[in-house]
Amino acid sequence: MFARFCIFSLILIGAATVLSVRAAGPGTHAPDRFTPDSARVTNPDASARNQRLYDNIQSKTSRRAVPRMLYRMLFVKPVLDTTMSGRVTDESRLLEPYAGKTIGDITIERQQVFDPGGNRLERMANKTHMLTRDRVVRRDLLFRSGDKLDPQLIVRNKQLIRSRDYISDIDVTVLPDAVDSTRVNLLITTRDSWTISVDGGWHSEGRTMVGLSDANIFGSGNKLKFMTNFSRKDFSYGGNMVEYEIPNLLGTFYTAEIGGGRDFYNSTLNMGLRKEFLKPTDYEIGLTYSDIKAKRYMIEQDTSLLVKERNLDVWGGYSHYLRGIKSSVYLSGRYNYRRVSRRPLVAPDYNPALHDQDALLVGGGLYREKFYTANMIYGFGTREYLATGYKAEVTTGYSWGEFNDALYLGASYETGGFRRLGYIMGGFTLGSYIDLENGMWQRSAVDVDLRWFSNLFLFKRSRIRQFLAFNYTQGWNRATGSDESIRFTRTDGLQALKEYIIGTNRMILNTETVVFTPYQPLGFRIAVFGFADFGLIGYSPNIFKNDFFTSFGLGVRLRNERLVFNTIQIRLGVAFGKRGLVESEYFRLSNPTRMEQYRYRPTRPEIVEFK
Repeated sequence: MFARFCIFSLILIGAATVLSVRAAGPGTHAPDRFTPDSARVTNPDASARNQRLYDNIQSKTSRRAVPRMLYRMLFVKPVLDTTMSGRVTDESRLLEPYAGKTIGDITIERQQVFDPGGNRLERMANKTHMLTRDRVVRRDLLFRSGDKLDPQLIVRNKQLIRSRDYISDIDVTVLPDAVDSTRVNLLITTRDSWTISVDGGWHSEGRTMVGLSDANIFGSGNKLKFMTNFSRKDFSYGGNMVEYEIPNLLGTFYTAEIGGGRDFYNSTLNMGLRKEFLKPTDYEIGLTYSDIKAKRYMIEQDTSLLVKERNLDVWGGYSHYLRGIKSSVYLSGRYNYRRVSRRPLVAPDYNPALHDQDALLVGGGLYREKFYTANMIYGFGTREYLATGYKAEVTTGYSWGEFNDALYLGASYETGGFRRLGYIMGGFTLGSYIDLENGMWQRSAVDVDLRWFSNLFLFKRSRIRQFLAFNYTQGWNRATGSDESIRFTRTDGLQALKEYIIGTNRMILNTETVVFTPYQPLGFRIAVFGFADFGLIGYSPNIFKNDFFTSFGLGVRLRNERLVFNTIQIRLGVAFGKRGLVESEYFRLSNPTRMEQYRYRPTRPEIVEFK
């Protein structure tokens, strides 16, 4: 009863938040209607004071070499501020007057990472950075001269190019032809990203990794990463690992990748070549091979054991756009070969995730996907692309197992879009094996996922956005051993909970309120957030009879456009169970990155996840 009361109270709080705050604009967000969802809030006096302060700091530090060097290390030239708009935009609608016209000349204008008039460090970085080559940008285009201009294809192409690690921004300008009214020329302007980075990792048993990568080798758009490993205890050498990726091989939109190496007792060899669905009428194809020896976490034993596995995956599919329903119909197939040569004990009903297996899957369905731009959702003002649309799929297949054969049946549906109260996304996946010897359903699972975030609201001079997420996962007729139980995870879990709990039935409700304040002390933007998480997990089919946990907390995110590392998050939290306080992550300091956005594009056929 207590768990039900808490979850019901949380829903009422979320509804009260939506109804009590004052909307900053009309707030109507539907796929065919767009209005700003926030008003521009400026504080010219504060901005002027901050500017005078920074000018004073720059003036005083420029007189001596060491202060001047420190200033250039800590401060960078501010970039364009887009956080004040907070609106959802259909970029394709802006291009509709040119729809159907013939594309003429396509000009590529490439810009360096920093403006030429920046400080010495910026100018030095521009000289060090090799600009992305013209042909690299041009080969990512989904259209050519002579094609008819399709507004939605232009926006889809902008999203694709912005997803490249080496491109930070892109604009496409349509220029009407001065002679031929049926013809338009395109000016494509790109700005590079700084792609050289250092990475590191602290692992258990004293293992340490240090890595160096460049996501734009010689301006080619290819990515190279080198990692070396050593022990923190005695500084013994643990081996090297190398990864190389070509995101668009010879302009075919195939991604090629290879990686391999050794990390102490782990060894890896990965190779792959794949192409995804990019347009409504398109095809996908892929081939990957992996030979991996690594420690694998056994959830029911709460320990890690060494496993050596070889895996071959081959898949392909085709989609065709149907104008009558404005959706694409698709069909895909997949063959998977898995052999595990080193593993813990296995049996017909024990550790099925480690069984040798050959599987053939076929999937088909309908999908539609369209992109809109927004901001102040997961980022602090960067233009974010969110997809709206749906995907409905049925999956079937056959598995030739080490101990028995089985038929697989599955179905999934997900949809999302902008509505009057914000962005709503929901979906479910259901799947099960059927033992052909006795006709019993085995290793069945269902996963339901619902997410919502509100429009931007005004409360005095602050802007507020509310987030809610619900996840329900249940398994039945599960075996025992690896991957046959679930636990709370970073994605589907309680933020401040550290206690180890497992089960086959899990329900989670997360809520977070983010307040973007108008205050800018020393140029810092401040966002304050509070969260409350509620979770149930256990083995009972009745979800409310399982163990109940909750976590509460608050935090602050700081951002300064002048600082090189411009986002810092500090979070405080505490977790409780039915019997009171449990093991908690009371404090966390992090440098968060933008989350992966929702997509409705089909991928290779999959078994329903249970993790």
